[in-house]
Amino acid sequence: MAHRLRPEGLSFVDTAPVRLVFAREVSAPPELVFRALAEDVSGWAEWFPAVTSVQPLDDGAGRDVRLRGGTRLREAVLVAKEPELYAYRVDVTNAPGVRALVEEWRLSPAGAGTRVQWTFAADGNGAFRAVLRLARAGLGRSFRDAVTKLDRRLTP
Repeated sequence: MAHRLRPEGLSFVDTAPVRLVFAREVSAPPELVFRALAEDVSGWAEWFPAVTSVQPLDDGAGRDVRLRGGTRLREAVLVAKEPELYAYRVDVTNAPGVRALVEEWRLSPAGAGTRVQWTFAADGNGAFRAVLRLARAGLGRSFRDAVTKLDRRLTP
């Protein structure tokens, strides 16, 4: 059953009880990476294996996301500042135990490419927080694989 989450802002990325931060450098320039994140949202399923579909909502102000395993998320975009920052929060989900969730994608130049940093900031009941901490390695691997696949897609 879907439930509404606490509507946190961008500052939650720094204050969340659970913060998972991952980074990787890619050869694609920040502008291309930003466009893939913020403008080609339907394309996420092609490079992020955990994502089965993303549909933009409200002229890009939100997204309807479906993940493998049946998790559904309705997200609201908090910031889309090209080419350095794309962040959104989850407003509604069917995932149990979650109280608040904000994700931030921070992009910075790295030589001719981009340093991509993803922060997954969350709050939830004790069981959710414990599972999320245990899932750190898997989420990190998923991020690295996805960003590598995105880079291959952006730089033929």
